[in-house]
Amino acid sequence: MDTATIPAPASLTKRTIWSELVFLTQVARPGLWTTTALFYLMPLGHRAFFRSWIFWIGLFYALVPLGLVLYGVNDIVDAEADAYNPRKGTFLFGSLGAKEQLAALRWEIVAAQLPFLALFLFLIGPKILLWYATLAAAVALYNSPRVSWKGRPPFDVLIQASYLLVFVLSSWLNHLPQLPWPTFIFGALFAMHSHIFGEVMDIVPDRRSGRRTTATQLGAVHAKFLIAAFLCSETAIVYRFFHDAIISGFLGVGVLWFVVDSVVLWKERSYTARQMRAFMWAWNGAAMLGMCWNWITASVTAIH
Repeated sequence: MDTATIPAPASLTKRTIWSELVFLTQVARPGLWTTTALFYLMPLGHRAFFRSWIFWIGLFYALVPLGLVLYGVNDIVDAEADAYNPRKGTFLFGSLGAKEQLAALRWEIVAAQLPFLALFLFLIGPKILLWYATLAAAVALYNSPRVSWKGRPPFDVLIQASYLLVFVLSSWLNHLPQLPWPTFIFGALFAMHSHIFGEVMDIVPDRRSGRRTTATQLGAVHAKFLIAAFLCSETAIVYRFFHDAIISGFLGVGVLWFVVDSVVLWKERSYTARQMRAFMWAWNGAAMLGMCWNWITASVTAIH
């Protein structure tokens, strides 16, 4: 993934197919695709679904059209605040669209959903409408100016549990039982601590734009300790219910890292752009290892 920044002026003099493709790809957040893929693959364990076209359709939807919903609406609403964010305008961290691109984005998001809605209605049945309704409600709660949970800590963190919809969709599409409840709790906590880490990286631009987040209210040090607390809970869940020492060990290393970061390394200091890119690449590498481990052991698909 190229991390080079793509300039995004206030308005474009010429929109091309290539510029639109680059913009929409950035909106879908390729930097988070490995994490989304990990969530999609988790219900499958080590089952051989790779020859199933339904599996690939579902994976593509989770990465791109669903990404356009989750992150595209956010990009539209946060256009002014994103102008202060040096991370934006990259494939790792998301788009920085021009006015014309953002104006067209809402219709492109809808257009990307319609064929999949029709296909999923055929494959899954009417219950997919409830799934889409839940997705729409979560996006509205997070982004709607009247509610705007993104600016109401701790709701900005709690709403991240909506990523569990990927578990549900994967199980329905691939005709699998839903994951056990500890896996759902683990997934929710994982999504929440991931979001807080993103907020820590955005503390400076968020404060400059006047946006309130859990990280801006707690400060970097306390936010990192909160991440460590989430990771401790995840470690306990994985070890208690699934007896997976490898995953528990990796999560335990994460706890140690954020404690050392808070006390010794960066403390309240901001990460540099290069450091944030390094963290994202490491994050993607860890997600890839998680996918491989899930394929080998399927340890979190059933309580042991």
